[in-house]
Amino acid sequence: MTTARDIMKPGAQWISKDETVGHAARLMAALGVGSLVIADDNDRMCGIITDRDIVVKCVAQDCSPETTLAAELCESTPRWVAADADVEDVLDRMQSYRVKRMPVIDNKRLVGMISEADLARHLDDNQLSEFVTAIYGRP
Repeated sequence: MTTARDIMKPGAQWISKDETVGHAARLMAALGVGSLVIADDNDRMCGIITDRDIVVKCVAQDCSPETTLAAELCESTPRWVAADADVEDVLDRMQSYRVKRMPVIDNKRLVGMISEADLARHLDDNQLSEFVTAIYGRP
């Protein structure tokens, strides 16, 4: 059985909910990633901020990246998958939530991130087609 841990990119980063969008953008650039998990005061995941969030919800709205907090841009319901979850469960969750990135949690700690590229490397053509249709093919 292939698990989330098998396909994830390990070492995902998180930032505090009190960090600015500007800090998040600079960290994404330094790490070469398109998203960061946001943690609350207890180091628990409270959301994700993506490069698209920064552009659409901050820059395009004429908000300052240096004063806008990262937590202001993320959804209030964080989505994640357990490290030992079967890849089919990962695929189902990403499709049902219509998300392109999924944090992987083990023992209440962030251990990795699964992206579209990770799925593309590990899914067969039919599974990949279903995922693409679910994410991009519905209004």
